[in-house]
Amino acid sequence: MHASQMLRFLRPLAFALPMVMLLGPAKADLNPAALAYKLPNQIEWQDTPFGPKMAVMRGDPDKPGPYIVLIKWGPHQMSRPHFHPNDRFITVLSGTWWVGTGSKFDPESTVPMPAGSFVTHFAKGVHYDGSKDGEAIIEIVGEGPATVIPAETK
Repeated sequence: MHASQMLRFLRPLAFALPMVMLLGPAKADLNPAALAYKLPNQIEWQDTPFGPKMAVMRGDPDKPGPYIVLIKWGPHQMSRPHFHPNDRFITVLSGTWWVGTGSKFDPESTVPMPAGSFVTHFAKGVHYDGSKDGEAIIEIVGEGPATVIPAETK
């Protein structure tokens, strides 16, 4: 095959491939006994008393046992110093999440955790966290109950 023939053959693919990538794979029937999923528009976000929105993905953070939650911090939302009775394992999914330690609330001393970062909140370790200029979404995996105990020095 000559180069001109090859180009004539490949040219339609150059337009078709991006369309397939945009549209995604062909719809397939997935076995619900094999997996379960939620697309982003199917995640049910709930308001929380401390500011950000939360979506419970697995378990019940109010009861004993493992849980997985998503937390969506809006711009300029920051928790006050607090701790939890159990370890928590956090992955930053999007945006930049800011973390600080200690009982004195000082947002200027927080450290940025960009998307992809992994953080462990150790049991009874006093910390505060949140977002600054933009939205941040984190995933928390922990052992319930996910009690928040205030620990701010006034």
